[in-house]
Amino acid sequence: METKLGLKENWQQFGLLVIVNAFVGGMVGLERSIIPQLAETEFGISSKSAILSFIVAFGITKAIANYFTGKLANKIGRRNLLIIGWLIALPIPFIIIYANNWSWIIFANILLGVSQGLTWSSTVVMKMDLVGEKQRGLAMGINEFAGYLAVGIVAFLTGFIAQNYGVRPYPFYIGIVMSILGFLLTVIWVKDTKSHVSLEAKKTTITNAENVFMTTTFTDKTLSSVTQAGLVNNLNDGMIWGLLPILLLHLKLNNQNIGIITAIYPTFWGFGQLFTGKMSDVFSKKKMLFWGMFLQGIAIVLLIFAIDFYLLATLSAFLGIGTALVYPTFLSTIAQVTNPSQRAESIGTFRLWRDLGYALGAIISGITADIFGIQYAIILIGVITLISSVIIQIRMPDLEN
Repeated sequence: METKLGLKENWQQFGLLVIVNAFVGGMVGLERSIIPQLAETEFGISSKSAILSFIVAFGITKAIANYFTGKLANKIGRRNLLIIGWLIALPIPFIIIYANNWSWIIFANILLGVSQGLTWSSTVVMKMDLVGEKQRGLAMGINEFAGYLAVGIVAFLTGFIAQNYGVRPYPFYIGIVMSILGFLLTVIWVKDTKSHVSLEAKKTTITNAENVFMTTTFTDKTLSSVTQAGLVNNLNDGMIWGLLPILLLHLKLNNQNIGIITAIYPTFWGFGQLFTGKMSDVFSKKKMLFWGMFLQGIAIVLLIFAIDFYLLATLSAFLGIGTALVYPTFLSTIAQVTNPSQRAESIGTFRLWRDLGYALGAIISGITADIFGIQYAIILIGVITLISSVIIQIRMPDLEN
């Protein structure tokens, strides 16, 4: 069969990868609203730094897995890395269900980080391979929509189930089903995209970088601006993941309302990307990145003044919209300025730094919360996010779509 580039030309494989990535996102949503509660209620952990240790474990291992997925994508094959990622995901729900001390939860999150790095990175790169240069933003919007909508839906479902049936084991049965389905879909129907990369590489005029890691991290103004913003984006997401449920618990909200508020953020993030992904193919990527980071920073700072359920829900929605503006734009920007043969490695480097943000966010906000209180931790992360938007505005050049 002749290899062609484009969303329409590859809609079956693209659609299959969207479904697979929804299951990938759902595995993160499994923990989104209830693991911090599990730490306090079943393991008696009160230190915010200790509670957030599961996010540190997740962030560091996912970051490293992202980098090596990028490095190995051309050697091992995208599909094979996706299969390995699902194999690693299979035991995670069982470990959390039967964990009798916090160390097992940490171990489960190490596995989750490795699995997410392999699976999510593979699906991102494979979709970019399939669609070609004109529809990358749309492709990333659809990809991240599926992943983060699943995060939101599963976060809500686990919160609802925990409210009615307890924190363990029932919420995690969802994870057992998702990991099995994701693995089977990949093994049976997903095909590798190596031929699509070769076809696009023949047409490109972008030169190869001598050192992809250094170029993406430091030397290229566009790539380094995107990379720092990605790190800060996930730095604030790590704080939201770990501290928002605890903040809401201290405001005396019940599990169901906590589940709703924690689900609104990734749901708006997910749905929003259906629009912002396509927007990044048309409008200024620099402006989208600036306003996305700025909106996130403002929403985070305002969280400390909110005590009403509806105001908290509104801020959660604005935080999701801000994140939706930047998330597909990060990836489509990187793809636009890198050679197709180095795309996977450049994206892997970006995702290394971006997901280290989870760990840094959890460490910084956890220590700050323990010393000064949750409100000060939230303000600090909000200010850092606003500074990141200024860096985008000053350092990043405008790009032509």
